[in-house]
Amino acid sequence: MAVRFSFARTLCLAVVLAGTALAPAVAQDDPAAPPAKQQKKLPEAPAKLPKVDRGKNLDFLFGALKAAPDDASAKHVEARIWAIWLQTPSDTAALLMARAKAAVDAQKVDVAIKLLDAVIKLRPDYIEAWNRRATLYYMQNDYGRSLADIQQVLIREPRHFGALAGLGMIMQEVGDEKRALDAYRKALAINPHLEKVPEQVKALTEKVEGRDI
Repeated sequence: MAVRFSFARTLCLAVVLAGTALAPAVAQDDPAAPPAKQQKKLPEAPAKLPKVDRGKNLDFLFGALKAAPDDASAKHVEARIWAIWLQTPSDTAALLMARAKAAVDAQKVDVAIKLLDAVIKLRPDYIEAWNRRATLYYMQNDYGRSLADIQQVLIREPRHFGALAGLGMIMQEVGDEKRALDAYRKALAINPHLEKVPEQVKALTEKVEGRDI
């Protein structure tokens, strides 16, 4: 089942999602906007990933992730899922992704975004290109474009717990606590062992659902 979201205009953000349709995101053109914050990032793959078979069954891994008895077991399965997601579909895409990472490491975020633009144009089915560009837009406080890319990830993989957790982070930052809570809950339903997300769900549940008590 596809993940559905509907975002109202919040602050300078305007993204409307309905089913798999996406209205154009509003870019942040305010020259007074805060500069990019390099420490900000959406949930992403661990630095070290295991070698996996390209044909490995994701359905099986997601089942194992949900049933994992402890955090250590969950992290092992989670890393295998990320490894499959990160497998590049072509040598050209792999080269562009490597250059994008080098640009980020050199704090040339705009260059990295242009390289990811090229990957997405070349292989729009490659989830990680959308996911990484969402991270870079988030670092630049461009929540509209970040949300648009997150939705593209979720269209292609509705079980992407990293994108769902990232969605929750952005909604929380712009003050939409109800949608943040909804996104976090969806992420936890897929990966119950996500770091810090259970604490966010607990705090937001008290604020959102306990408000009228």
